[in-house]
Amino acid sequence: MKSGSNLEKILRAGHFAFTGELGPPRGSNVEAVRDKAKHLVGKVDAVNITDNQTAMVRMSSWAASLIAIEEGLEPNYQMVCRDRNRLAMQADILGASAMGIRNMLCLSGDHQQFGDHPQSKGVFDIDSTQLIGTVKKMRDESKFLGGADIDGPPQIFIGGAANPFAEPHEWRVHRLAKKVAAGVDFVQTQCIFNMERMRQWVKEAVDMGLTEKVYILAGVTPMKSVGMARYMQMKVPGMDVPNEIIKRLQGVDKKKVADEGIKIACEQIEEFKEMKGVAGVHLMAIEWEHKVPEITERANVLPRPVV
Repeated sequence: MKSGSNLEKILRAGHFAFTGELGPPRGSNVEAVRDKAKHLVGKVDAVNITDNQTAMVRMSSWAASLIAIEEGLEPNYQMVCRDRNRLAMQADILGASAMGIRNMLCLSGDHQQFGDHPQSKGVFDIDSTQLIGTVKKMRDESKFLGGADIDGPPQIFIGGAANPFAEPHEWRVHRLAKKVAAGVDFVQTQCIFNMERMRQWVKEAVDMGLTEKVYILAGVTPMKSVGMARYMQMKVPGMDVPNEIIKRLQGVDKKKVADEGIKIACEQIEEFKEMKGVAGVHLMAIEWEHKVPEITERANVLPRPVV
């Protein structure tokens, strides 16, 4: 075992993993975190705690992770390269491990120009692949990036992100291969709506032998509305929302659009359960945590296994 986390145990045991997401509040309101957490307890194997997502200032990921632990959730602590240099990163990795955080997702981070502080300076001292390598070096070699010994290495199950949809498509699987070579243990993908492209990417990963070295969790996001679908299609970089998805949502009564979005997500989850090379699903119910119990019931992923 690399970390002893519940997520690691679930994946190593061969169970179909199911993770969720919790966005910290735009303030120090602890109850906001607790309220979101109550909808996720017992429904997911781990929960992503986002790190200033969309470059908007929020409660720190490590603080919200500790609150999540108090509420009975296992956090997947996110860290972005945008806001810290390697000194701060390594310090936070040690601190997170010391406080019992056992999963970490290494990300580049949305560019600050998209957030509420566009004038802020992006750090990007190292990139997400290098961050993966940093955590692996600290954990497996008990060494800092500078070469000094670590007194008590961090116990972290290392995660990364993958986007099967960005162009050029033929290079996406090779980007995954770089993260595997750097030492990533699991990856969560971008929100998936183009299932044809996802099937092809997973097949390429299987053919290259990557799925024997890394656990792939497919990213699923239920659409709340036609407007949300159009926004993600037109405004969100790296997102691939086929017109068929929008037409399907438009084809139902306005009061039933959200239900149709959940239905599409559940259909995807059912396919991923049977897809060779996919080890689980990462459900991103964006600011819709209260719908997670319903989605898990309809997707037939309960009860969650205990290892």
